[in-house]
Amino acid sequence: MTLPSFTEQLHALLALPSVSSSTPGRDMGNRAVIDVLAGWLESIGFAVEIMPVTSCGHKANLIATKGKGDGGLVLAGHTDTVPFDDNLWSVNPLALTEKDNRFYGLGVCDMKGFFPLAIAAAQMFADETPTAPLIILATADEESSMNGARILVEQAKPKARFAVIGEPTGLKPVRMHKGVMLESVRITGHSGHSSNPALGASALDAMTVALNELTSLRNEWQQRYRNAQFSVDVPTMNFGYINGGDNPNRICGCCELQFDVRPLPGMVIADLQAEIDARLQRVDTLNGRISIERISLMHAIAPFEENENSELVRALEKLTGYKAESTAFGTEAPFLQQLGMQTVIYGPGDIAQAHQPDEFLALDRIQPTIDVLTKLIGQYCFSSAI
Repeated sequence: MTLPSFTEQLHALLALPSVSSSTPGRDMGNRAVIDVLAGWLESIGFAVEIMPVTSCGHKANLIATKGKGDGGLVLAGHTDTVPFDDNLWSVNPLALTEKDNRFYGLGVCDMKGFFPLAIAAAQMFADETPTAPLIILATADEESSMNGARILVEQAKPKARFAVIGEPTGLKPVRMHKGVMLESVRITGHSGHSSNPALGASALDAMTVALNELTSLRNEWQQRYRNAQFSVDVPTMNFGYINGGDNPNRICGCCELQFDVRPLPGMVIADLQAEIDARLQRVDTLNGRISIERISLMHAIAPFEENENSELVRALEKLTGYKAESTAFGTEAPFLQQLGMQTVIYGPGDIAQAHQPDEFLALDRIQPTIDVLTKLIGQYCFSSAI
């Protein structure tokens, strides 16, 4: 196989839908993306391992390794995207579009676009023998369950000393981010004819009270917790999905709310869940006619922080000219950190372009990213001084 050009790689990756969602009807596999990446990397001398994430095999991680020994560098990214509505896009989300000095397409920024950049940097050393392993890691389900990263921790792979995750950071290193909790509140009542409220128990009315309680709790958290190192310096709670009822003239029998919480470093996940449960207990159950259940949609991700004096943080600060900072969004960094790697997040996109129509990557971000990755590879895999 001949390695396609940078633009051809990007076009091929965007053309393969790989939506990851907590809503089963929207969820897809990523195996087609993994297989394409595996073929390209194998053709340029990487040993590839495809790690199933689901029993049916439609979701998988890819660990592509060049070189042996201790230490080394992981360049990591996720292959899945969030759901999309093509009616809201001005271009085809599943095709690469170039205009106004930008590349447009679903995942071009977050974060399929990182893989051609990592491959381009690796190819700078095509004729050299690494002194420590270079690993390109592609994962599944980052946008929903993080199951791809969890499987890595379970299997204790990959092994390296350093890891860079190519999430959109605007070419600035990030060493700290908030945690992620995805929660569901499911309320079950009794349906009945709307002409007489006594004939039923409205789950939607109960959900209105629950929403008010959660909103109040959010306000209290934002008064209680602050961290000036974050641009959004408070924990957030976003009500992202609600569904209930089936007809205007029926009392709503069931209702579900899904929301996410982004805790700051220092906030304990279990304590936050306990506070949520306590607030939900305030909702009137109408003598047992209403039942309320909180379900975690995924295992919560703890907040992440890499030491400001770590070698990788200092190296990226030197290469980029920016002091490492924090971000509000969550990544797979805590999992790679659990594997014993110094971990920093650094990528060319901007988070403001992620998770929305007309996602783009500015063309002038491409070469600076390749340059930084090339120098890191040289330093940690080929003993070249930065």
